[in-house]
Amino acid sequence: MNNKLTLTGALLAVLVIGIIVGRLMAPGAGSSTADSQPQEREVLYWVAPMDPDYRRDEPGKSPMGMDLVPVYADEAGSTDPAVVTIDPTVVNNLGVRTSTAELGPLARRVETVGYVGYDEDTLQHIHSRVEGWIETLAIKAAGDPVSTGQLLYQFFSPTLVNAQQEYLAALNSGNRSLVSASRERLESLGLGDAELRRLNAERTASRLVSAYAETDGYAAQLGVREGIFITPATEIMSIARLDQVWVIVEVFERQATWIQDGQQAEVELDYVPGQSWQGTVDYIYPELDPDTRTLRVRLRFDNSSQALRPNMFARVTIFGSETNPVVHVPREALIRGGSIDRVVVAMGDGQFRAQPVDVGIESGNRVEIRSGLDAGDLVVTSGQFLIDSESNIETALMRMDENAAADLPDRVQIGAVVRATDTAASKVTVQHDPVPEWSWPAMTMSFDVSNVAEIEGLGAGQSVEIVIEKYADGRHRITDILPAENVPEMEVDHADHDMEMDHTDHDMEMDQ
Repeated sequence: MNNKLTLTGALLAVLVIGIIVGRLMAPGAGSSTADSQPQEREVLYWVAPMDPDYRRDEPGKSPMGMDLVPVYADEAGSTDPAVVTIDPTVVNNLGVRTSTAELGPLARRVETVGYVGYDEDTLQHIHSRVEGWIETLAIKAAGDPVSTGQLLYQFFSPTLVNAQQEYLAALNSGNRSLVSASRERLESLGLGDAELRRLNAERTASRLVSAYAETDGYAAQLGVREGIFITPATEIMSIARLDQVWVIVEVFERQATWIQDGQQAEVELDYVPGQSWQGTVDYIYPELDPDTRTLRVRLRFDNSSQALRPNMFARVTIFGSETNPVVHVPREALIRGGSIDRVVVAMGDGQFRAQPVDVGIESGNRVEIRSGLDAGDLVVTSGQFLIDSESNIETALMRMDENAAADLPDRVQIGAVVRATDTAASKVTVQHDPVPEWSWPAMTMSFDVSNVAEIEGLGAGQSVEIVIEKYADGRHRITDILPAENVPEMEVDHADHDMEMDHTDHDMEMDQ
């Protein structure tokens, strides 16, 4: 029995060991080890540690003699100074929202403001044709309603009284010519048909002559009171209707070509939020205001409800014709600048770019983009000012660096003292004066010499004038060595405070 148990245990042990060995030897058993090894990172280029603008495609030395450092693909940011990379968490905290640039027609909408006024085509001004005195005034105040046939006023005029008596005398005479002439005179003096009918019926001259309204409306103006003496030049009152009104607006000069007679218009009033009235362009005035450089436009609106009152402030939209399909974005995406307009384009992966654009017409909350964007581009509509400011800072710093580099001369001439020469290597070691143009202090440096003949015959301690040129590869070479007149020779031994600088290897030794 014990032997059987021992044999069974041995078989189980062999089975377990076989399983473990099989798993270890299976394909991919070592993949975890391989995966744990770091993969080789892609190197984009090499840069100088002290000068990021100095780039090379392979390892080497910087102009200062320092080893170039690699820039890896997973560390390199965008080389475009207008591109800003922002962490997604920061983007979310900024509340950045985007919208798509669309391709389609835009209506040439003109949005402006104006004031409601009377329809002056229906405005009536009431005058008397003879002198007299107002005895009775039926309209007591401006704004009172007036209906057709309503008594407006009564006045006494000696001229009209005498004309009535002459007409009655002509009637009694039976002379038709005289009657006709007398009647025409009464009509020319402003006696109405109602007063003539009364005169024919009663055959009595009336002391007071009455004036009646010929239309419905409102007393827009009242210029008299009872007892006042009036002449034909006196405007007694004016009567206006409100079933139609005018709205006078002003549009910018550049929008003048967008407006034509008969175009649809819409008006909104602050005192009735959410309600609008539809009208049409009635007249375009021929002149621009010389002070404001705006063009006046008259709109006509139906006012059957009489909700539009004269002198009300109105927000007006005039609907012009549509443009051809153009690229347009929300108005809030546009960043207005003094010399250039721009938008912020979302490039994905937290990258944003400030993009200059050429702006066209504005229609409602959309703006035409003539150039700078394509349909389908994502533009930032919220938080773009913060992103744009960051981009502008980086661009400005880059521009300052470029300008500073551009201002540096490529050639300088300075005084120096020869320390050593190497004609075989075409090198010379000199202790030169400071170079303020390149921000170099006084130091001892080794330079390549363009012409080996320049260093033949030079001795240690000799004072010279050297010409140093900076080449495109970033290295500096002595292109000319001139004798220095009346320059005191310097001591050769400066071991205590000099740092040697070989401009092939760029070893530096600065004077203190």
